[in-house]
Amino acid sequence: MNKLNSLLDKFEAQIVNYSKSNQTISEGNVGWHIVHSCLVINSVCAAVIKSDATKFIKKFSFKAFIVLLLNSFPRGKAKAPSFTMPSEELSPASILQSIEASRKNVEALSKAGKNQFFTHPIFGDLNTGQTFKFLGVHTHHHLKIIKDILK
Repeated sequence: MNKLNSLLDKFEAQIVNYSKSNQTISEGNVGWHIVHSCLVINSVCAAVIKSDATKFIKKFSFKAFIVLLLNSFPRGKAKAPSFTMPSEELSPASILQSIEASRKNVEALSKAGKNQFFTHPIFGDLNTGQTFKFLGVHTHHHLKIIKDILK
């Protein structure tokens, strides 16, 4: 939880750069990456909180193991689901609102049961602990993209 909040602090510090872009790095601008990450956090947290822990299926996923071990996603290998794509006009106020919603959802996730989970389309079921790790890796991935955009 603390790692995610720290990453959200870093996103908040980048709001001033929200409109900056670099098409050689990413089609999305800085604001897009922040809001996309927040949408992922919010949708994943909601899924975990609504889940029934008795239906958690522990199954080894080599891809999840590697990503979570290395703390890194390869760039450009996966397409974000449409519900995690920012659809509104971005402004500093709307980006800050997204970050604040994510903070509340991270807090709620910290109260979830150990085997509450969400089902990732590639990695399978991730329990609460794995979910925190996944969200940290995903959020850090987009923070690295933002840093590259700003170089």
